[in-house]
Amino acid sequence: MKTIGLLGGMSWESTTAYYQLLNEGVKAALGGLHSAKILLHSVDFDEIATMQREGAWDAAGELLGRAAAGLEAAGADMTLICTNTMHLVEAAVRAHTSIPLLHIADATAEAARERGFKKLALLGSSFTMEQDFYKGRIAEKFGIDVVVPEDADRKIIHDVIFDELCKGTISEKSRTEYVRIIEQLHQEGADAAILGCTEIGLLVKPEHTDVPLLDTTELHCAAAVKMALA
Repeated sequence: MKTIGLLGGMSWESTTAYYQLLNEGVKAALGGLHSAKILLHSVDFDEIATMQREGAWDAAGELLGRAAAGLEAAGADMTLICTNTMHLVEAAVRAHTSIPLLHIADATAEAARERGFKKLALLGSSFTMEQDFYKGRIAEKFGIDVVVPEDADRKIIHDVIFDELCKGTISEKSRTEYVRIIEQLHQEGADAAILGCTEIGLLVKPEHTDVPLLDTTELHCAAAVKMALA
């Protein structure tokens, strides 16, 4: 079994889900008392969030790159960035390491392709929804169209992530807003919705809507378990 290196803490609320899902995945595959081999570098998210707001992506990339190098030195066989947004600096992480980096958008798009989805709605931080590092990768590498909500709804999604979900707050009002946005994009032609922030799956679950959901945290972990056991 390979050792999975996690760059976590962005936020720690979703990183706890990574730890649980990875261990559950290995247990389901191997049975008995088996669990995942995991190394975790958990950052102070306030530092990262400040860099995001200030557009200091080079500094953020250097911080995560050095953290990833530490995971490799400690014995990790692969790296996972436990956040969608910070895949914006994945090139910097790769530059600091020689082990594979399992991209969260690839894991998500592969699952979408397997299910025959051609057009996906993307919900995430404003950085993920508005910049091209994520939706452009899915379109170019997998031939799947990605659409995002209108400006006002993007603000709602972003604010809920940082003001509520990253702080462990689950609000029924916010869930209603998210479901409204998801279902509106579905009515406009999206086959499914990408929960493109690792915290969104804590708020919106399949029982809350009939629209197919692609939970990036779950899909990232499933792909990592598969790689670890290959």
